[in-house]
Amino acid sequence: MTVAVDGLVRPAPRLRGRLELPSDKSIGHRALIFGGLSGGPARVALREPGEDLLSTIDCLRALGVSITERKGSFELIGRPSRGATLDCGNSGTTMRLLAGAVAGLPLRVTLTGDSSLRARPMERVATVLRAAGAEVETGGRAPLTVVGRDRLAAVTHRLPVASAQLLGCAALAGLAAEGETRIESPGPTRDHTERLLAWAGVPIRRGRAATILRGPARPRPFELTVPGDPSAAAAWLVAATLHPDAELTMVRVSLNPTRLAIVSLLRRMGADISMIPTADAGPEPVGEICVRGGRPLRAVRVAGREASEVIDELPLVAIAMASCAEPSELRDAAELRVKESDRIRAVVAGLLAIGAEVTELSDGWRVGRGVPRAASVATHGDHRIAIAFAIAALAGIAGEVELDDPDCVAISYPGFWSDLTTVSA
Repeated sequence: MTVAVDGLVRPAPRLRGRLELPSDKSIGHRALIFGGLSGGPARVALREPGEDLLSTIDCLRALGVSITERKGSFELIGRPSRGATLDCGNSGTTMRLLAGAVAGLPLRVTLTGDSSLRARPMERVATVLRAAGAEVETGGRAPLTVVGRDRLAAVTHRLPVASAQLLGCAALAGLAAEGETRIESPGPTRDHTERLLAWAGVPIRRGRAATILRGPARPRPFELTVPGDPSAAAAWLVAATLHPDAELTMVRVSLNPTRLAIVSLLRRMGADISMIPTADAGPEPVGEICVRGGRPLRAVRVAGREASEVIDELPLVAIAMASCAEPSELRDAAELRVKESDRIRAVVAGLLAIGAEVTELSDGWRVGRGVPRAASVATHGDHRIAIAFAIAALAGIAGEVELDDPDCVAISYPGFWSDLTTVSA
């Protein structure tokens, strides 16, 4: 039986397979930008780069970095050397990290993007860069214009939110500062910036209270094969966990501890998930993640630090919550309202459409099992909403689901529909 055709997804009779996932976006963006700042030659191997990573490549080229591609390996030569208007597409990571990178260069750069990205808050970026001495013009959202300089000030940044993108922006600006840049975060963030910069020879470390970088510094050229994306793996973790007849393995996935909160959360709910370390890909641990279905899940409350640690996977967490006999609750996730869409509103609307019992909260939702039914779901052009509700149908949490924009998954996971067909065949 065909389970997915033109955005219409049906429950699968079983799920089986071994999947090699697209390269991790968070690592990929940083590897490309740091490679460009190194002067090269640097080589970054990417499997199935989505539209977000291609936006970073296009922006670096517009800044004067020479990038050639052969069989998924991108060679970067030369540093950013000219001002430009950069189209970051839908990628907030591209915009925030490149803003930090060009702040320490004598360039005038305007960063813009699609309508979704132009609606997302950027004043936090401006505040960080102005504190370091760069000139930033913005109305609080994109487009923003950064007028950089050769030397910035070494300052202490106290970030208003726990954001790996904002931390990365501050660290990149710190590369051009004389002395110690200290970045304090109110909560946990992914540590890819610290891992990759340290691996490339930059004096940076993450302590208990702060990330500290000593400048001026420049990454040395490197070669890196970017491992698979744990956020892409989360789709299959949830699908197999919820399905009564499922066994899936994801190979060559990043096992970075700051990215595995989704595994801990699903295990707390009762999921059967195992991880097998196999190798390191430069600064990142790599391995396999295996998941088997058939276990009923327990209701959970997700809040505080845990909510921030699984922020990208929360739409999928909502699907898992909708399988539980008792209500589950998410709080402290207001940041979801300023992602590619208002993900709280989009998730709640989708859950109501597929028959779940759900209440929208200002900073999350309360959800319990309902009566699954067929539905049309609005994705709002948001790749994570599209993937979450495709998984809801595949695993039987919904009846068949029709997505209004199935192609938006290409932002992060171009091969998603192909992999869905493979595991449900």
